[in-house]
Amino acid sequence: MNVVLTIVLAVQMLTALGMIGLILVQHGKGADMGAAFGSGGSGSLFGASGSANFLSRTTGVLAALFFVCTLLLAYFGNAQPRTSSSVLEGAAVTAPAPAQAASGSAQIPGTSAPAAGNAAVPAAPAPAASGAAQIPTK
Repeated sequence: MNVVLTIVLAVQMLTALGMIGLILVQHGKGADMGAAFGSGGSGSLFGASGSANFLSRTTGVLAALFFVCTLLLAYFGNAQPRTSSSVLEGAAVTAPAPAQAASGSAQIPGTSAPAAGNAAVPAAPAPAASGAAQIPTK
């Protein structure tokens, strides 16, 4: 399976490089307009009309081959069994054990749980000073 995967990946890389080269060699659709008015840029390797046909067909074939290789790589990638080497999967999930089941005012911040022998409810904390009481005096 690894040999097939390597071959498909190599073919995909070669078709990608071939497409990049062919696309860079091709002229745009507006390139021949300037040649019609005498700019002199119409000379090409394959002649005046043969280049667009040959290059565009070759690019289309390479693009189709590239897409087939991409689909094969996606299929072979999902067909392999998952052996994850994630750090998070090996970590132990441990939550701290509660020391004592607290209820009532023990869950309110700023208060403490009553002692086991003392069942009295602790006094509420004094409210924070506000307004003029916050201004320091000399």
